[in-house]
Amino acid sequence: MMNHDTSNHPKGKSPDHGLPIGNFYNVEGRRLFLQRSGTGGPAVVFIPAAGMVGIDYLNIHNLVSRRTTSVIYDRAGTGWSDPVKLPRSAREVTDELRSLLHTAGVPAPYLLVGHSLGGVYARRYAQRFSDEVAGMLLLEPAHEDFLTNTPRLKKRYLPEQSFAILRTLLTYKRTFRRLFGEMFANWPDSLREPLIEYHLRTLSRTMAERKNLNTELYDEVRQGGDMPDIPLIVVTATGIDPFMIPLTSPSFLRETMDPFNQVKKTIYTKLANSVPRGEHRIFQNAGHTTIHTDCPDEVVDAIWNLLGSTGQRA
Repeated sequence: MMNHDTSNHPKGKSPDHGLPIGNFYNVEGRRLFLQRSGTGGPAVVFIPAAGMVGIDYLNIHNLVSRRTTSVIYDRAGTGWSDPVKLPRSAREVTDELRSLLHTAGVPAPYLLVGHSLGGVYARRYAQRFSDEVAGMLLLEPAHEDFLTNTPRLKKRYLPEQSFAILRTLLTYKRTFRRLFGEMFANWPDSLREPLIEYHLRTLSRTMAERKNLNTELYDEVRQGGDMPDIPLIVVTATGIDPFMIPLTSPSFLRETMDPFNQVKKTIYTKLANSVPRGEHRIFQNAGHTTIHTDCPDEVVDAIWNLLGSTGQRA
């Protein structure tokens, strides 16, 4: 049975979002999707990667909710939340998340789990509202140091790269349906198909969300001040991301994978060392997009370790 918080719905909008879990909450005139499970604190709050949504992390969410409150949600402009013009500033996104958590009655402090672009938002939240953050897990977070350290595509790979992209454009629904089907293989039937259909309709959403990453977002974090003294785990995934294979020249992927992994290890070690209780972990069998489905036990263990560091007992 659907559990709708109809008291928080904007007037005139149906509470039916086509999913058997979660509620809508009215935040600044927009209807935002949030699913809260479990009890206790600190609450674990998942901040999705660009183009991803809260239910993409359902596997970890369900495990975490056995021990403490767990929250998955969709930013405005993504998933089942109301549309908004993208991209948005980190200030807008973190203000929205804070208001949503307060409206949904999820008290601070929070343990933030930020994936890729979500890692930028998690860091900005901690910079702005340090007293509300008990700890942080960053899964392959986007980072400003990538601007000057990422391997570049050499000209000799351009024809092969162009062919890979063209081939994927011609078959993208079949290709990505298979990839999403593998990623969400263990999701309930009632969620898997709507989730896959959503992603197939909105593949361009990833680019729209991260359009300002190299300018405004990185500048916000760079100028936002130091990270608070909180328990922090930063994770590097050194496996091949299955979602990159259809879009990348095999030769370029082979040549750059090891150097890029070394770049990530250096950047993420530095980030972890920026706080006294920081730690860098390497997941060798995980891809960037699929880190939480490739290594769910390792992700949950990191969350348990962080909860222990905040004083919560097992």
